[in-house]
Amino acid sequence: MTRYIGCDLGGTNLRAGLVDTETGEVSHLVIIPTQAREGHDVVMSRMAELFLRIIADSALPKNAIGGIGIGMPGVVDSEAGRTIFLPNLNGTWPNVPLAAEIRRQTGLPVSILNDVRAITYGEWRFGAGRGADTVAVFAIGTGVGGGLVINNRLHLGIGGTAGEFGHLTIDFNGPLCGCGNHGCVEAYASAPAIAAMGLKAVTQGLTTRIGELADYDLNRITPEVISRAAREGDPVARDIFEQAGFHLGIAIGNVLVTVSPRKVIIGGGLAKAGELLLGPIRRTLKERVRVAPVEHVEIVPAELGDNAGVIGVSCWAHERAR
Repeated sequence: MTRYIGCDLGGTNLRAGLVDTETGEVSHLVIIPTQAREGHDVVMSRMAELFLRIIADSALPKNAIGGIGIGMPGVVDSEAGRTIFLPNLNGTWPNVPLAAEIRRQTGLPVSILNDVRAITYGEWRFGAGRGADTVAVFAIGTGVGGGLVINNRLHLGIGGTAGEFGHLTIDFNGPLCGCGNHGCVEAYASAPAIAAMGLKAVTQGLTTRIGELADYDLNRITPEVISRAAREGDPVARDIFEQAGFHLGIAIGNVLVTVSPRKVIIGGGLAKAGELLLGPIRRTLKERVRVAPVEHVEIVPAELGDNAGVIGVSCWAHERAR
């Protein structure tokens, strides 16, 4: 039995647990506040303390732990074990030697990885991607992240940037994206983009239950509220998800004709919308993709939930240790 510690470093919480990399089973899971405002030195010390606590709680000797994997939201140099730019953490963590510092404080080898690439690896090993040699993951939430497994290997590309699907251009005259480009799919199909469509519908006075379900508080119009309205048959809400699914379908179609994955996995918070989102994606692919075998590509929801990153980055650390 090979056990590694996996950690998902978020702007709000640290989520870490002990993972059996042969089965994907997670034990001794602990979630604590990141307290990112206190700076990277304090956060790294909290991480190290958390990892040592997990080992102590497991009653395993330290030499029974193969190492530590850490996934994080942003740009990292996996080879050097350094963070480059973490936009959701205080100070953005430029050139922080995270792997070396955690190893110094814990005595265990450390590997780091972008968080959605970690989710991708976890879903491929033990989730919705099992059995497929080539997989693409779209994680749809505040932004749109992604990852690729090609021929049974996690594909990172130059600097680990492969899989930034949220920044596929689907309309070169489109709206400005947070990355500085125009017309990225993230500007059309992220959670904020969907909420903005709901807000616009209500403020324009369209006939919809979205406002009622939000108690007519514009700040409470969320994708969850719009999803509920859509499930109750609201045509405006259903059209919002139809538009988001169409734009995602265009982006996914570009991935299909480039790498021809056997499975496309939809994860992130918006995956909870289920067929409201998956249905339009599938229809768009059938209508728009002509030179790739769409009928052989499965479009499926993610399976591992909030533990996908913890599992994936543990398996990545194990892979790196071989």
